[in-house]
Amino acid sequence: MSGARPLRLAAARHAGQSALEFLVLALALLPLFLLLPLLGKYLDLGHATEHAARYVAFESAIAGPAVGEASAAALARDVRRRHFGNADAPILTGDRAEDIPAHRNPLWSDHRGLPLIEDFAARIDVRLESRTDHQPASALLAGRNGLDLPAATKFTAHVTVSPRQIDGLPPFDRLPLQIARHHVILRGNWSASGTTDVSRHIRDSGLLAYPVPPLELIGNTVGRLLPPLMLDKAIDIGRVRPEIVPCDRLEQGC
Repeated sequence: MSGARPLRLAAARHAGQSALEFLVLALALLPLFLLLPLLGKYLDLGHATEHAARYVAFESAIAGPAVGEASAAALARDVRRRHFGNADAPILTGDRAEDIPAHRNPLWSDHRGLPLIEDFAARIDVRLESRTDHQPASALLAGRNGLDLPAATKFTAHVTVSPRQIDGLPPFDRLPLQIARHHVILRGNWSASGTTDVSRHIRDSGLLAYPVPPLELIGNTVGRLLPPLMLDKAIDIGRVRPEIVPCDRLEQGC
């Protein structure tokens, strides 16, 4: 019986040590758990910024190179209202985001309920670019030896959101955080003729933009010998069937 008492004392000491270690670990992880909602809000802001950049690039490509300062300013107002305002904002011509609670997204607020974007015009920057790109990568897309797209109509949209610094919550009280996204559209009108014309432009774009003919030669020779040996179908390289929906996309499946 004398040996049982030291064993009970040792077990009690270990139990107390485990509880103390758990409390220390919980205190260390508590700030992380408190910051998780804020990090999720920043991720949601980044997602909204990406969608806004796509919207601006598409709208500027539709308007063409003649987008003036007035049109760019109106587009910026639309972006601030529709992409960074409240989720149920109506689509109204000439509408703008006012710095009032009714126009803000209630999700984008700090732990005190204060908005991360308190000034739409100052915190959300929208810029447009349309220029000719002479870089080698763009040369593959233009001209007779490419996809025959006009390199002069390259539209780039930049959207930058600067959430305010959060007082009393380091390091966010002094962190100059910026969320920037950009989207590029190279406009061409040959796709308007239909899927057959699209296939023709892709096939005639040359080896640099569409290096399929050499692969077709390999597929029509070696590719038709090896797959049957492996109990698989022969390789069919370069086949374009734009009007056919893959069977795995249908309700009944393959």
